[in-house]
Amino acid sequence: MKALVAVSCTAAALLSTCAHAEEPATTCPVDAKVGSGGLSTLPRVIVLATGGTIAGQSDPRAADAYNAGSVGAQQLIKAVPGIEKLARLSTEQVASIGSQDMNDTVWFQLARRIQQVSDKNEADAVVITHGTDTLEETAFFLDKVLHTDKPVILVGSMRPSNAISADGPNNLYEAVEVAACNKASGRGVMIVLNDRIEGARWATKTNTTSVQTFRSPDSGSIGYVDPASVRFMTSQHAPHYAGLALPAAGTLPRVEIIYGHSNMDGMQIDDAVANNAKGIVLAGVGDGNTSIAALSALERAVKKGVVVVRSTRVGSGFVNRNVEVDDDKSGFIVSLDLNPQKARILTQLLIANGVTSAAQMQQRFSATW
Repeated sequence: MKALVAVSCTAAALLSTCAHAEEPATTCPVDAKVGSGGLSTLPRVIVLATGGTIAGQSDPRAADAYNAGSVGAQQLIKAVPGIEKLARLSTEQVASIGSQDMNDTVWFQLARRIQQVSDKNEADAVVITHGTDTLEETAFFLDKVLHTDKPVILVGSMRPSNAISADGPNNLYEAVEVAACNKASGRGVMIVLNDRIEGARWATKTNTTSVQTFRSPDSGSIGYVDPASVRFMTSQHAPHYAGLALPAAGTLPRVEIIYGHSNMDGMQIDDAVANNAKGIVLAGVGDGNTSIAALSALERAVKKGVVVVRSTRVGSGFVNRNVEVDDDKSGFIVSLDLNPQKARILTQLLIANGVTSAAQMQQRFSATW
């Protein structure tokens, strides 16, 4: 369980020291973030744009219709008043897609560019603009492959850039604000939307349209942000890297997610094995369970060398070992707190890094950081 030690980074302290929350919080005008040295004293933040709703524009085909990825990175920055007072900003357009089309190619581009930024000290922090549909997956993937203590923040929006009450400008402002805070380093990849800071492992999209869609049901938010302050609810810790390398081939192994339901047979599982899946993640019912027929199919898959991970279709809670299912006997791994989409990514990365034994994989799934 994470220690609930609140740390506050006020507007005035972005360039100095974040104060502990039990001390009186101080606020100041945004202009106070510019020190005596002028803009040159501000932290350097690079914005990597990938498209998404935050870069979308409304379309007349329906009242709430829009086309994702229509606005470039520079346009996004120019639409946010005062953001230039938070950091020295530079932008790069990595992709212009809706995040439903996010893919290994873009993931690898992001990971390599961010690592390069860190290794060559090209910036003090990175902000990635991204669609919300798969934002949590990109955040989790990057959290597992990056080797840096520099802040890496993913941000998106639920409304397109030219919508009434567009949430993108405020989200982008606050993402840069978090990135510029000197208490943001060493926390792994983070997600910033709607005044909340979420950790990559725990955050998930919970609502189809609400601006308060990203939550961390099993851990809670790791911090909060508004235009005047950044407050972390967990203490900083020494960086700990997952140590997972990007496959040289530039692609990840095929791992399928199979959704559990009533009256389930083993057909989808057998088909996945026949189509050369290297791993299967069960989005099971309840505690990652499924029918006898489906469990038998999963056991057949394990005997053919396919990695099987039990996760759950339920929105919160842990999948535990050897409760309703004899995981030791069947050779299964359990996802614990990881939802199916994140369990899939970790399975892909572990297989790609040669970690395939059930014992080794379970140990890596059990690592919360």
